[in-house]
Amino acid sequence: MCDHAFWQPLLDAPALGVSCLVVDYGDADTLTAMAQAVLAVAPPVFSLAGHSMGGRVALEVVRLAPERIERLILMDTGHLARVPGEKGETEKAGRMALLAIAEKDGVRAMAAEWVKGMVHPDRLGDAELIEAIVTMFERKTAARFARQQNALLSRPDGSPVLVGLKVPCMVLCGRQDAWANVEQHQAIQALAPHASLVVIEDAGHMVLMEKPEPTIQAIKEFMSK
Repeated sequence: MCDHAFWQPLLDAPALGVSCLVVDYGDADTLTAMAQAVLAVAPPVFSLAGHSMGGRVALEVVRLAPERIERLILMDTGHLARVPGEKGETEKAGRMALLAIAEKDGVRAMAAEWVKGMVHPDRLGDAELIEAIVTMFERKTAARFARQQNALLSRPDGSPVLVGLKVPCMVLCGRQDAWANVEQHQAIQALAPHASLVVIEDAGHMVLMEKPEPTIQAIKEFMSK
């Protein structure tokens, strides 16, 4: 549900040294189809950054076309498939509850609920930040949200991709990301050969929108190595 607005601080950053393209997944309803959408518009060889669901898409891009990837940045994301049993059903129920809000009351109402756990608690009173996030979601439809939830519920295990990674990788997350915590990113780093881990202080899941300066600095340093 994120779009260029999430990446705008990076797009506006001076002297980044690279050209950036934000990919829209359209109506794709699997991570594989989303990865194919990336590959269809990307240069022959490119660096790839993915945030949240986009991190899982990035792993699928690497699985499909490892020879095209120069560097990989995984931000506030995960790598495991949905677990079977009660825990997996609890995750599904949570996602379906949000979808029910989007379908009944609109995407804006769903986003207003979703965002409560997705930024640093101290930023919940930041009207400008919260409005930017909610408005970004509002640009998408409940039908698209449903497709993305279906893609996430059927996500593959990205562990084999991480273990076989042949390119530099930076794993980055907000210290207070309640959805994809630091320990989850430490597990990703442990699987990927030569991966680095950066934790952005005083930030939640929407790290680039919450703390643009340190996040951009980390990306610049990684890209310059």
